Amino acid sequence: AVMLDMLDITCPELPADRPRYLMGVGTPDDILKSVARGIDMFDCVMPTRAGRHGLAYTRRGKVNLRNARHADDPRPLDEESDCPAARDYSRAYLHHLVRSQESLGAMLLTWNNLSYYQKLMQDIRATIEAQAFDARAAEISEGWARGDIPVL
Repeated sequence: AVMLDMLDITCPELPADRPRYLMGVGTPDDILKSVARGIDMFDCVMPTRAGRHGLAYTRRGKVNLRNARHADDPRPLDEESDCPAARDYSRAYLHHLVRSQESLGAMLLTWNNLSYYQKLMQDIRATIEAQAFDARAAEISEGWARGDIPVL
């Protein structure tokens, strides 16, 4: 909340004709809220760090593949994703890789996360150009709030 309050104060003071960079901000929610306040660029380690810790970012929010609920789940992280890591591997397999500390698990979840972030930023840019950012940001936030798919 403090970061967003500071953005509310500082962004209007920054030149409109220059890129606005926010260092180290990493959650999709923080990115969305920062863009709404005028930030253009970000860098962070969140997609890779989360992947190494068994966390996947999806259009339904953050999914913890360490949780036992995924142990026998044949469904993918996100069947609608363009990313093969999200679309072509079962949650059960990803759960197994993460729980057994196989490096492939971290690699696949990092791939998913980077792909998700790229898609999120692409979506943000397109909706800004179409002057539809606020509505799309609300839809994205609602998707995260609905949460992950139900347990089998």
